[in-house]
Formats: sequence, C-alpha cells, structure tokens
Amino acid sequence: MNQSLGDIITAMVTAFHEDGSVDFEATADLALYLVDNGSDGLVVSGTTGESPTLTDDEKIELFHVVKNAVGGRAAVIAGTGSNDTAHSVHLTEQAAEADVDGILAVTPYYNKPPQAGITAHFKAIAAATDKPVVLYNIPGRTALNIEPETLAELNEVDNIIAVKQANPDLEQSRLLSGLCGMGIYAGNDDMLYSLLELGAWGGICVASHLAGPQMKKMVELYRSGNQAEALAIDQSLAPLYTALSVTTNPIPVKAALNMLGQEVGGLRLPLVEATEAEQAQIREALAARALIG
Repeated sequence: MNQSLGDIITAMVTAFHEDGSVDFEATADLALYLVDNGSDGLVVSGTTGESPTLTDDEKIELFHVVKNAVGGRAAVIAGTGSNDTAHSVHLTEQAAEADVDGILAVTPYYNKPPQAGITAHFKAIAAATDKPVVLYNIPGRTALNIEPETLAELNEVDNIIAVKQANPDLEQSRLLSGLCGMGIYAGNDDMLYSLLELGAWGGICVASHLAGPQMKKMVELYRSGNQAEALAIDQSLAPLYTALSVTTNPIPVKAALNMLGQEVGGLRLPLVEATEAEQAQIREALAARALIG
C-alpha cells in the first residue's frame, strides 16, 4: 500500500469542559476549523490529544464524533497505540468499526522492548485492521528509537504505509529512505522542511492548529520547485514553533487556541496550565503573526 493520507495532518487537541469531561461539541468544531484551514487530515487521540488520560470509551466516541463532523473532507486517523499490544489491538479494532481512515500507533513506551518486540507489536496492530497504519517514532517520549532496519522490515506489511518521524536525527530518516520506500511524515514541526528535502509525504503537526494554511503552502511550494519560497515560510514560522515548545505539548497549543477564542478548555492532570511567563511567550508569538492584537 502506497498512499498518503494528506500533506498536512494536524495532531489535534481534545477539548474539555471546565469539569474535565470531554467537550465533544467543541472538539467537532475544532475539527471543522482545522479542515477549513489547511489540514488534509486529523489525528484524534494522539499525544496532542492527551491520549494517556482519555478512557477507551472517550477515544472511541471521539473517533465517531470527528469522523461525523468532517465526513469525507479530511482523513481521520485514530491514535490507538499504547505499551500494551493487546490493548492497542483492541482499540484498533474499535477504531476500524468507527470507520476512521487510518491508524497511528506509537512505539511501546516504558516496557523498552527490543527491536524484535517492536516489530511483533506493530505487526499485531496492522493485522487487526485493513486500514492504513502509520507508525509513530518519538524516542524523546518512549526512550526507544525504531531503527531504520526495523522500519524497513515493517514496511513489508501491506497496510503499514508510513512513519511519523519525531527523531530529530535526520540521518535516521536518510538511512530509512535508502532502505525502502516507506512514507515519512515529519513528527516535529521544525523538521517539516528538512524532511521534505528527503522526500517526505508531509507532516503530522501541532503548529498547523495556528498556521495550517502557511504550512500547507510550504509543502505545495516545495513540491512545485519553489524551494526558496518554501524555506522562507519555514523560517517565518520558527518563532511559532519555538513558542509551542516552551513547555510540554499540548500545554502551549491549548493556551494559544484559547487566546484565539477557539475554546478548548484546560488539561487533565498531570498536565497543568502554562505559567504566566510561558503564556506571555506564546502571546508574543501569536501577536507577531497578527493572530491576536
């Protein structure tokens, strides 16, 4: 299977009510806003969606809600990964029943399996669905890297189509590109341009909550041969990328969305609100892009 799920896929936040319950209506509204502003696809219940503190029932309901909201206008990709293979398989089966368009599965964290265990984990998830599966390599959160050779082996599975590469070591992606034709999505916003140079399909992004049209334009310009203009957009977005990294994701992006009037509520513990200093840096980055006065 060799099919992109879109150029810019937003790993969307989950909106909460003041009491901490999921605000499904606000999440649906956000999904529509994102699709209207540059997103070709949406990851539901990923890292940015606070998946570790969502119950299975909440996740499944979110898959249905977002899919119903956007219809066929964007790919809806369900975050079903965990460090428990059986649990991930179950969630993947439930997501498929919700008729999502794809699956995003993160490297098993904390357990620290060897590469053979990582391979078996992802093969079990892929076997549970006929939907396209994107692997999520984020060593900074999982303490494990999916080695290029492991990714190349997994690429032989028909419905494992791509990796969300959040390993900032570009040599890893370069090695992968030389080993096989697995699709690569930038997993960090500031890696998007660099990975486009390596033939990436696009990015699974956070900043696209706020700069979706510009990020989409960057990809289009690069592919049309206007690399200099694409690079200029990337450089112009660097302060926003920095502001959204001032503390743990999704704390900054939720603060930014609330500042813009796109009410998404707070966070579930152990995540906490941005400090006053962090909010000031976020506000400054938004003002610099004329997103707020």
